[in-house]
Amino acid sequence: MPRTIALVEDDAVIRDNYKLALEAQGYQVNAYRDRPCASQAFNEKLPDLAIIDIGLNDETEGGFMLCQQLRQLSGSLPIIFFTARDNDVDTISGLRMGADDYLTKDISMAHLLARIAALFRRTDLLSTPKVQSDQYRLGHLLVDASRMTVTWKQQPVALTVTEFWMLHALIRHPGHVKSRQQLMDESRMVVDDTTITSHIKRIRKKFMQIDDTFDHIDTVYGMGYRWQE
Repeated sequence: MPRTIALVEDDAVIRDNYKLALEAQGYQVNAYRDRPCASQAFNEKLPDLAIIDIGLNDETEGGFMLCQQLRQLSGSLPIIFFTARDNDVDTISGLRMGADDYLTKDISMAHLLARIAALFRRTDLLSTPKVQSDQYRLGHLLVDASRMTVTWKQQPVALTVTEFWMLHALIRHPGHVKSRQQLMDESRMVVDDTTITSHIKRIRKKFMQIDDTFDHIDTVYGMGYRWQE
């Protein structure tokens, strides 16, 4: 069966253009013009991935509200914010609410398709049965790559798929600095520097919600990040 993408966009021309382009790639696209329509549909059945505009008609943050709803319904469903607004505040706000990526509407179709494909590749691991688990244990940290689960001090850490693979890239070589490009390559992401910085902040915050003394992800200024014991 084709993957189902929910496209929530209030501009009819943009909505129709992207719907046709995504359908040409073999995706099934359910398009919605506003938050109420999308919200009702999500309560009935979840898509495989959601692309959501932040400003929806007269609701300037309607997309954020939809993201919160989706995260309550599923902790792993890939969510992409798609907007004409391009500033750090929106990016960080969107990622804090649980989105996996943030794109502006001037992005090329090839770039959008690459990001969608990368998110689907990662979510495939959730449904792929594994005979043996692929576990990493570093002190209080336990990461199971085959099940995409993370625990800290025996408590689960609810990471999105993007956050999971960024953490996985860091812990494979603890103490080694990973540049932003290496984090993208090793976690099979296509994102910009601002997005990576926002993801790292969100990962730290989720660990600190469990343990306020958590300090194992170091920023090495001008170079990147590392997992430090």
